[in-house]
Amino acid sequence: MGKIAVLGSVNMDIVITTGRMPKVGETIIGDQIDYFVGGKGANQAVAAARFGGKTTFLGKIGQDTFGEKVYQHLSEEQLDVRSVAQEKNIFTGIASIFKLPQDNCITVISGANELVDREYVDQVAHQIIESDVLLVQIEIPVETLQYALQLAKENGVTTLLNPAPYHDIVGELLPNVDILTPNETEFAALIGKELIPEAEMEETILAWQQTHTTRLIVTRGSQGVSFVESDKLVTVPSSKVPVVDTTGAGDTFNGILAAALSEGMSFKEAVILANRGAGLSVQKLGAQTGMPTRAAVIASEH
Repeated sequence: MGKIAVLGSVNMDIVITTGRMPKVGETIIGDQIDYFVGGKGANQAVAAARFGGKTTFLGKIGQDTFGEKVYQHLSEEQLDVRSVAQEKNIFTGIASIFKLPQDNCITVISGANELVDREYVDQVAHQIIESDVLLVQIEIPVETLQYALQLAKENGVTTLLNPAPYHDIVGELLPNVDILTPNETEFAALIGKELIPEAEMEETILAWQQTHTTRLIVTRGSQGVSFVESDKLVTVPSSKVPVVDTTGAGDTFNGILAAALSEGMSFKEAVILANRGAGLSVQKLGAQTGMPTRAAVIASEH
């Protein structure tokens, strides 16, 4: 069993289901409210742990009611959370999500996530160095990411960056990134475009990989997942499943990918399993609710 360290954000997601957004100055009655533990870091750590990876989550929460609930929830997910820091005088990260019939509207308040700094990385350095894979996203300060990726790279740890939400620093981080997993929008931003036409996507992925040592995996929603193997483009198709909520699909993919790679699986096999897990995750409401166990991922092949 491989070891994975996930350094990143954790939030309490407050999901309000409503028929429409209120106008300025208007009060409306919503349909339902749900509370989920979220944040890309926590989501990806849960996905890795459910797949069977020995996973440590590294991040910060506030000393508030949400912080207590978040910590308890993550503890029940077979995660090592002993290094999660509780900060005084600040709140746990919060995501306010309005779930509308046609789409979602989300506002994130970072809270304690903004306090994940270099000093904290120094405190948990042994957790990173002793891991097989370090998985990070961009919901904590970018200076911290840069420092942590360099630390991992210098100590022979495989580094995996999910560049979401996208930040211009991604290009500067690449020397210390072994594997990069953007979606199509993030990949377009990486090469300085607003949009890559679908007809040009595969050619663009090939061209990018030819000039970079970082392994690129582009998650493409219903089109599947694409990467380059032996100078040829490989696209793993998405499963045809009923979609309830796509919120946690990317996080599921990254968590399972990290866990599979930590065990020494081949790159292609790890991508296939991660893609299959992402397909299972979209069939339930909530980012973590639908994240599958290893047994479920393996069973889905048949």
